[in-house]
Amino acid sequence: MGFVDYTVDGAVGVITINRPQALNALNSEVLDDIKAAFEAVDTQAVRCLVLTGAGDKSFVAGADIGEMSSLSKAEGEAFGKKGNDLFLEIENFPIPVIAAINGFALGGGNEIAMSCDFRIAAENAVFGQPETGLGITPGFGGTQRLARLIGPGMAKQIIYTARNIKADEALRIGLVNQVVPQEELLPTAKKIAATIAGNAPIAVRNCKKAINEGLTKATMAEAAAVEEKLFGDCFESEDQKEGMANFLRKKDDPKKVKHVAFQNR
Repeated sequence: MGFVDYTVDGAVGVITINRPQALNALNSEVLDDIKAAFEAVDTQAVRCLVLTGAGDKSFVAGADIGEMSSLSKAEGEAFGKKGNDLFLEIENFPIPVIAAINGFALGGGNEIAMSCDFRIAAENAVFGQPETGLGITPGFGGTQRLARLIGPGMAKQIIYTARNIKADEALRIGLVNQVVPQEELLPTAKKIAATIAGNAPIAVRNCKKAINEGLTKATMAEAAAVEEKLFGDCFESEDQKEGMANFLRKKDDPKKVKHVAFQNR
């Protein structure tokens, strides 16, 4: 993984796209390295991931225009599929993935951030889908995820105009969850990740699956059926038994409360 670093601290993993000389732009090799990094994650030991970019200027400045400029129609479609397949893997990764966005998140950078469960941005973050200014469409899910996240009208305005927006506007329209000073970005994301990692892992995974699958259903009744099944699955876990027993101990006698070390079981 020459362009990607992966570190683990307790139950939190950090994947860093490390190509700062090119503002962490995505070419075929970087996409392969990101895929390999996610495949290397031990999802039994690691319960939440943070995805970020190396340096203080850019999360991911976009797909590599130098590589794309000479692609044929078939090659362009194949490159789009390569990115889309990877970003779908990230979106459906068993454990939560938080994007910690430092600097530029343009084109493919915005698209990979949107494939994460949610986004924390530094004050210097800049977002956009500049593809129409380059004679192409967003190709890694931008036309689909942006409309789902912020609504079709706002997504169309951003995509059609190819304009960039700053972190405060991204927060206002719901593209990001939180904006923090740059020096606080990674500590904030890791703190949130640690909080998630401290909760029952089967429950967290089932929540992610319920939300993702529910959004694909045509009716609320179909979506609720997905939730019902995943809710029921939790009752086969030791985490549910111990978590509820601890709550009842607290209700009965606060002095009996103990720390619950949730397990992947």
